[in-house]
Amino acid sequence: MTQTHAPLLEAAVDIAAPPERVWAVVSDPRVMGGFSDQVVRTIVRGNAPVARGTRTLNINRRGPLVWPTRAKVVEFEPGRRYAYRVKDNAAVWSFELEPTASGTRLTHRRDASGGMTAVSLMLQDRVLGGVAPFEAEMESGMVRTLERVRRAVEGV
Repeated sequence: MTQTHAPLLEAAVDIAAPPERVWAVVSDPRVMGGFSDQVVRTIVRGNAPVARGTRTLNINRRGPLVWPTRAKVVEFEPGRRYAYRVKDNAAVWSFELEPTASGTRLTHRRDASGGMTAVSLMLQDRVLGGVAPFEAEMESGMVRTLERVRRAVEGV
């Protein structure tokens, strides 16, 4: 029996750098694949710069399991917000940048409040160890992703 999903997963980090420097990293999906626990590579379709409407193919890995997902950039506000919808599960993943006195607060979200595809929930439930444990793993991975971004941007 398929379990229910959390409507929102979220993690945040403060980065000692201006939003422009953080944006240069988080708005390039080719770079971000190297920071994620799960997304090991992202291929941007077409030769144009990343913008709203850009489509990507993501290669995901968890242990011996490897699978592709397809995504489309749905929001692209330079210096502020980058979001993409994963076609295969209907979730919207985003990075939101907020200026602070010491740099930037970067928030990473997975918004599934509109629901997730039945096939995605079934695979999480039956192949990936259950929806709740898989989401807990993703949320922990989001924290690690943000820490990797912070270290890269700060040059640590």
